[in-house]
Amino acid sequence: MKKWILGIVLALTLCLTGCESVQKEANTQDTWNRIASKKQVVVGLDDSFVPMGFEKKNGQLTGYDIDLAKAVFKQYGIKVSFQTIDWSMNVTELRNGTIDLLWNGYSITPERQKKVAFSKPYLRNRQVLVVKKDSDISSFKQMKNYELGMQTGSTAEQWYETKQDVLHAKKTVLYDTISNSFLDLNAGRIQGILLDEVYADYYIAHMAKSSEYKVIQNDRVPMDLFAVGMRKGDKTLRKKVNEGLVKLQKNGQLRKLNEKWFGRNNSWLGK
Repeated sequence: MKKWILGIVLALTLCLTGCESVQKEANTQDTWNRIASKKQVVVGLDDSFVPMGFEKKNGQLTGYDIDLAKAVFKQYGIKVSFQTIDWSMNVTELRNGTIDLLWNGYSITPERQKKVAFSKPYLRNRQVLVVKKDSDISSFKQMKNYELGMQTGSTAEQWYETKQDVLHAKKTVLYDTISNSFLDLNAGRIQGILLDEVYADYYIAHMAKSSEYKVIQNDRVPMDLFAVGMRKGDKTLRKKVNEGLVKLQKNGQLRKLNEKWFGRNNSWLGK
């Protein structure tokens, strides 16, 4: 019995020691020379995040972040390999070296900053309200008289449940897809849709009659900043990603990508 207990204790000790070793290595080792010599960097993503990185019907990966990552590393002659991962295990995969970067609509948060290093933020996102342009709605407050659509299980639904003082609709309707909520908005069955700004811009930009919609923001809704996540030890990689983003901003490619995916005529980069 004692030997059995000692065995378990020893196994747990080795496991904890190994985990600490992996974390220490991730926080101190700079892997740029390996990446540069192999001319390949591995990006981890969840392949269902439209429009940041997602799988098309033919199995091909596409999205804003896919295009942006390729454009950054093309400057260094480095190929980007995209690895679909269990997003709930993203930091573990990063520390283990399975992937080199987290690049998939990855928001900067204080909790995440304890575990990973971030590049410059390259995209701003928050919850917005989409209505038809010919409606009388011009603020969140007015939705108290109208019906509001949201996607089931979305960030919008979670945010709405805790922010009734900011937005409170007469009735809410949940949808399995954002596309279906737009169908009901067009048919007049609902009068507004609450969703991520990146989703709103993407869907409207790809609508046949995009000019028929307006996006309403509210200053009381916090802003999310999207950036590239990496191991804390990868200081050179962070420098290269940041420099690459700045070059794309200066040469106009960042603006072109924002126009392509979101219909946005801007080339914003944070600090």
